[in-house]
Amino acid sequence: MKLANPAVVGLAGFGGTTLLLQFHNLGWCGAGAVLWMGLFYGGLMQLIAGYLEYTSNNNFGFSAFTTYGAFWMCLAGIFIGIKYQIFACNATDIGWFLVVFTIITAGYTIGALRTNKMLFWVFVLLLAGFIFLDISHLIPGMKVFTRVAGWDLIACALGAWYCMFSAIFAQMFGRDVLPVGKAYVDAAS
Repeated sequence: MKLANPAVVGLAGFGGTTLLLQFHNLGWCGAGAVLWMGLFYGGLMQLIAGYLEYTSNNNFGFSAFTTYGAFWMCLAGIFIGIKYQIFACNATDIGWFLVVFTIITAGYTIGALRTNKMLFWVFVLLLAGFIFLDISHLIPGMKVFTRVAGWDLIACALGAWYCMFSAIFAQMFGRDVLPVGKAYVDAAS
């Protein structure tokens, strides 16, 4: 019996929550919707997808989805802490929080060279977005990089959804409807 691909659920949560956060970063929506989406759609849903990837013996999917699921839950906690002054964080604290995920995303980006071209570029855009946010939070006077990150991460989110729909449509139509390209680095390398 062949099981469903848990990556489609993880990519859905990642893409949707990343997209909504960028709407917030661009000033189009408040933090409340991001908080709730971060807890459940980006957080819990990606944790579930990650643990299902574990049962598929996929270390990359297991690690990435559980890491970013926890990222969203932590970010939601930061928003709650700021709102209610419970272990509240300032911009520098958030910057260093983001640096942690920038470093781990750099590693995932290297690993993504073995997945497919589209997913690799999702990770490249995610890494660039984290770097832009690091700059925005850690270097005084560089808040403009939040907007730069916003546009970059919108492309990242849409790329994640493209990967999700590619996997869904391939199964539904029995053929490659949305091509994602072969890995940049194959197993023989």
